[in-house]
Amino acid sequence: MSANPILKGAPVPVHGLHHTAYRCRDAEETRHFYEDILGLPLVHVIKADSVPSTGENHPYVHLFFAFQDGSCIAFFDLGDDQAAVPSPNTPKWVTHIAFRVESLDELSHAKARLQQAGIDVLGAINHHFVHSIYFFDPNGVRLELTCEVAAPSYAEEKRRTAHAELSAWTEEKARIRAARPQLSH
Repeated sequence: MSANPILKGAPVPVHGLHHTAYRCRDAEETRHFYEDILGLPLVHVIKADSVPSTGENHPYVHLFFAFQDGSCIAFFDLGDDQAAVPSPNTPKWVTHIAFRVESLDELSHAKARLQQAGIDVLGAINHHFVHSIYFFDPNGVRLELTCEVAAPSYAEEKRRTAHAELSAWTEEKARIRAARPQLSH
């Protein structure tokens, strides 16, 4: 894939997240966690015997849990009691989904509620622009609840400098790669 393809026309406006989907071990266990513990209502269930996008014969149930903004987190129960296997080349802390809460009090309340349910919680961690807690769902999906604490001027400054910061990282990464000893075959 070319790094700089020539594209015609403006990008299609993407208005937000509809849903993100993961595999789950058990639909009811997942429903209990997301609805009863986190408070995300189950809003849609699709049960099918074949996959519409591929035509593959594979029974499943697809669950959708809604956030207050209407976006969803969704899960597939494939009927085999198997959770997704984490990527072997990626540390467990990398792949996660972060949910936003509105206040530090809500973050603290969420942490206490999760711990009351017997869930291990890391944090709250002060990332300077957000405070976050981290935990795993029953399927091994790492979740983060986060509360923005930075002033709007911080976010605006980060937007303004984002491309320059990425360019600096790309140059640093190239220097790191060049300094590594080459493996001989």
